Amino acid sequence: VSYWHVWTDENGVSHQNHCELSAFKLQSISEGAAPSWIDKQSTPGTSVLVVVQPVGWVGEWHENPKPQWIVPLSRRWFVETMDGKHVEMGPGEVSFGGDQNCKADAQGRKGHRSGTVGNQPSVNLIVQLEKDPSAGKPCGFK
Repeated sequence: VSYWHVWTDENGVSHQNHCELSAFKLQSISEGAAPSWIDKQSTPGTSVLVVVQPVGWVGEWHENPKPQWIVPLSRRWFVETMDGKHVEMGPGEVSFGGDQNCKADAQGRKGHRSGTVGNQPSVNLIVQLEKDPSAGKPCGFK
């Protein structure tokens, strides 16, 4: 996954370099979710992940590991919640995952399930927060 890096050298001059993320590891983002290719960039209080979900990937019922913004960069993915709502998203659409502390229903579903749509991998940018400032209420970010 490539990106442009705008940076400043020791003389105070700005530059741009075309770079590649290359530290991907095949791992699960949360217990119950199928493994994805994840490159985690951490800074205090926040983590940024680029996640490549292979074709046919489905993360069965699980909670978001932390409150997190999810932005599809390419292709499509879906999220299905316990209330039965199924939403498909593509590049530029934004989702906030704040379903921590769910209680399993009679079918054993807890949190949400998600997965790729179509015949191409889905690439998502995820920004994880330490805590959810809008916990327990929808649309808490204005």
